[in-house]
Amino acid sequence: MNSLRSNAKDRGGLAIVAGSGVLPRLLAEHCRRIRRSYLVVVFEGVTLDWAEDHPTLPAVFEKPGRLFASLRQFGATEVTFAGGITRPRLSPIRFDMKAIRMAPQLFRALRSGDDAALRIVAGIFEAEGLKIVGAHTLLSGLIARPGVLGRTRPSEADKADAARAHDLVQALGKLDVGQGAVVAQGICLGLETIQGTDSMLDVVAQTAAPFRPDPDGARGVLLKAPKPGQDWRSDLPAIGPSTVDRAHAAGLAGIVVQAGGVLILGEEETIARADALGLFLWAREP
Repeated sequence: MNSLRSNAKDRGGLAIVAGSGVLPRLLAEHCRRIRRSYLVVVFEGVTLDWAEDHPTLPAVFEKPGRLFASLRQFGATEVTFAGGITRPRLSPIRFDMKAIRMAPQLFRALRSGDDAALRIVAGIFEAEGLKIVGAHTLLSGLIARPGVLGRTRPSEADKADAARAHDLVQALGKLDVGQGAVVAQGICLGLETIQGTDSMLDVVAQTAAPFRPDPDGARGVLLKAPKPGQDWRSDLPAIGPSTVDRAHAAGLAGIVVQAGGVLILGEEETIARADALGLFLWAREP
């Protein structure tokens, strides 16, 4: 395990608990660029096609004792959660002694909403002496800046749909359900649940056309915003170029995000993609 030992002369090693999407790769590349010691933690069932060029630690959900021992040997002082990870189906027969002691917390997390579950998981890491840090505090420039970010601008009808979508997302968030909604002409065409934004947009693309009251009216918007009271250290909502592609496929006029509360992964590419497809990208003030 000597290869895991941190040689940092900075604030200590960073453990990146990596899931799907581009964010964990951006964090790993950033750490390598600034020469900060880091380790990409890859749980069973997570496939990362970029991780072979980075220091990695395979991990098993049922064996937290092994994980935390490895992180201590590495010299980790901070941990960040980045990317999507499907909730595991835990097998108690594989539990190590630490997992047995933590079983009530683990099973409570699996039965909770995303924010509640992540708070429980964060508490487990904090109990091991690790500080939880948000990806947006490690990578500057990820948080959406206010205003219209591309060439296309939202219409008044689009702004009305955004206001309606915001109310829906706030209501969803209070129940710890989702961070996104699609509204066209005041009609809710989709709500984000545990399946995520991509699945919601795919359903809208397949089913929404008959539900737009005026075929020549506003095409609709996707709105993304944090949940009320959400722990911003993990699972902030995010969009990227693929979100723009899916919104276009769903026939929407544009994407609205909460300024200062949503990550834009690859801002230049995302704006360029929106401009090319004629969608607006608006970071709306809360």
